[in-house]
Amino acid sequence: MYEKFFGLAEAPFGLTPDTDFFYANTDHQEALNTLLVALQMGEGFIKVSGEVGTGKTLVCRKLLNELGENERFVSAYIPNPTVTPAGLLHSIMAELGQQTPYNMSPARSLELLTDCLIDQKKRNHQVVLVIDEAQALSSQSLETVRLLTNLETEKAKLLQVVLFGQPELDERLAEKKLRQLRQRITFTHHLGPMQSQVVAGYLQHRLRVAGYNGPELFTAAFALQLHKASGGIPRLLNILAHKCLLAAFGEGEKQLKHRHLLSAVADTESADTSAAGTSVIARWIGAVAASAAAVGLYMTAGLG
Repeated sequence: MYEKFFGLAEAPFGLTPDTDFFYANTDHQEALNTLLVALQMGEGFIKVSGEVGTGKTLVCRKLLNELGENERFVSAYIPNPTVTPAGLLHSIMAELGQQTPYNMSPARSLELLTDCLIDQKKRNHQVVLVIDEAQALSSQSLETVRLLTNLETEKAKLLQVVLFGQPELDERLAEKKLRQLRQRITFTHHLGPMQSQVVAGYLQHRLRVAGYNGPELFTAAFALQLHKASGGIPRLLNILAHKCLLAAFGEGEKQLKHRHLLSAVADTESADTSAAGTSVIARWIGAVAASAAAVGLYMTAGLG
């Protein structure tokens, strides 16, 4: 909507995990480095956790891109793991190019998968199973994943597993019945909120990728306020930045003002209103309401 107005080739703050917009801040790059090093070392089980909106899926997609550029690795990506153990095995086989009947028994599916993994190993390929939203896996499916990590030669695992999930995944893995799986996780990384000092660079990076070449839109002070209002959560940060641009566009203003931030925060349920000044926002909303009431009285008087 506002792309042409600001000289953008595309929307800079979309919520789709587009790896073109990947920003190598300390935490996200560290998570990616941990994954790549662990996989290169042949580690069998790796986990990345983080709250909603912290960028897990973006790191996951970036990892898949990196693996796709390395002839050594073959990846099987499961983005929606809310399936039965049999369905999970079927999905993994499909990702590896092996079509099997959906009603095939788990034992037979596991046998075929083992044959497929052995064949990949003979070709000097290492298969990596990447599961996003892993907190949605049932206990039975988590046990199936554990059993898959038993598949190995005398010297190497036939399958490496990377789990991406919300903190609920950590809670699940802490259960006594899943202790065998938990003990097999050799590398972990927790994605936290973005630090305040990197937010300005993050915003500028996304604008540049989107084609922006104009004067600074988000000043350091403005970026700091956005960080406070978003709590450093990238998804929420994107939402607020998008709404700031939208508010400025609606006024025909090419320089972001504090009132645009107030408008964005007031319109976003998850935003921290106190970060931008609760009293200020309250006065702003009150002023809007008063203006609307005045217009209503005027129109009523005119109609009378």
